[in-house]
Amino acid sequence: MFTCGLLAGGVLTAGVLWLLSGLLTPLPAGVRQGLIAAGALLAALRDAGRLPLRLPQNARQIPQDVLRRHLARGALQFGFELGTGVRTYVSASAPYAMALAVLLSGGSYAPALAAGLGFGAGRALTPALRRLSGDGERWDDRLARRLSGVTVVCSVLVAATACAVWR
Repeated sequence: MFTCGLLAGGVLTAGVLWLLSGLLTPLPAGVRQGLIAAGALLAALRDAGRLPLRLPQNARQIPQDVLRRHLARGALQFGFELGTGVRTYVSASAPYAMALAVLLSGGSYAPALAAGLGFGAGRALTPALRRLSGDGERWDDRLARRLSGVTVVCSVLVAATACAVWR
């Protein structure tokens, strides 16, 4: 249920951004693509620690009582709220770069849908991999050592993907 919520939340957010992208289609495609690349570059610089930039986010956690009321519905709601990316922390910049790419794309809904599913799946992958590791604390330590590099690579991949897909 948690993963379903994550996927649904990601798809909803991407869908809203895609709908709003129609308002920006009067901008020339080259300008929109340049803004996408610039946003991804800023995201990579921020994640590399080279650019002190605060990202807009709701800096609070989802209340735990969401899960206490009814486990299945709570897991779905918790996942949905995390999947939207607007109700809790999003520490990496790549999701913001991808959101900007969806907003500026003005193209087919399919890449936006893929972006939303990718965000939800990415959020689901972290707890799944931690559990599968068999040693959560060791997994956390390894992640902490690699997190900065992983976030920078993700922002660069967002730039490359966005420029390739939304040509």
